[in-house]
Amino acid sequence: MEQAIDWLIAQPCTDPTEQRAFEAWLLADPEHAAAFEQARAVWHGAPVHQAAVALQTRRRLPAWRRHWKPLASAAMLVVGVLNFTHLPLRVQAAHLTQVGERQHLQLEDGSKVLLNTDSAFSSRIDTRQRSARLYEGEAFFEVPPSRRQPLKVQAGPVRADVLDSAFAVSYHDGQAQVRVQRGNVDLSASHDETVRLNAGDSIRIGPRGFGTRERLDPQKDLAWVHGRLIFENCPMGEVLAELRRYYPGWIINTDKKLEQVAVTGNYRLDNPLEVVRSLAQVTSAQVREFPALVILN
Repeated sequence: MEQAIDWLIAQPCTDPTEQRAFEAWLLADPEHAAAFEQARAVWHGAPVHQAAVALQTRRRLPAWRRHWKPLASAAMLVVGVLNFTHLPLRVQAAHLTQVGERQHLQLEDGSKVLLNTDSAFSSRIDTRQRSARLYEGEAFFEVPPSRRQPLKVQAGPVRADVLDSAFAVSYHDGQAQVRVQRGNVDLSASHDETVRLNAGDSIRIGPRGFGTRERLDPQKDLAWVHGRLIFENCPMGEVLAELRRYYPGWIINTDKKLEQVAVTGNYRLDNPLEVVRSLAQVTSAQVREFPALVILN
């Protein structure tokens, strides 16, 4: 759906190479054409048109007039269509966070959970079981000592069994990652694979099982737990990708040279737009801001 929206914004393709790429994308998978038709239907629907007209009436900025309707439509499309595609998660999960939101939870057994942006989570704690599931997103767990059954946390292809630990779990696009700050975490995946992580360990888990054990950099890798984003000589493209997780709209970079510029900084994650402005200043890039849309060039 995100790819369909990108192609919809680009239409009509005036460049023959781009048009051929669009046609190849449509033919590559039947779901591509279906997603494009759904996006186009929303784009040309009455609610989007009415919202664009209403917003245009309120904002009388001449420089925006020729861009306003497609930009307003794009913003509405992102919010409406992508939220619709997440509907199954919203039905299953007991706790949800919107883009840019974090939520503190305390489970019935005393465990504390911090849900990161755009996450879906449920738990069930009673005399017979202690279980939790991260359907999507990222969470940080603080599990107190217990002599009873462990807390079992499922996230996609991996299950973590924990008695006393502080650790983070993320699950995006079919791949999970577990980072242990304190204590031990026993992991199990498909094919009866098991791994024990100790404090300072990190590992990725995909459809094929466990990846290579890595060392955790808690100051950087868990900075989000403390409301920060820390980058050290990180390519601008990766920085923008991380910021998009926290910004309720689009952040678009039209200058490919910016993608490889190394970025080092310590930023607050509750204001991603201010981070984009700061990055633009240090890289001499220009920023154009629209509702739910930021363009770097």
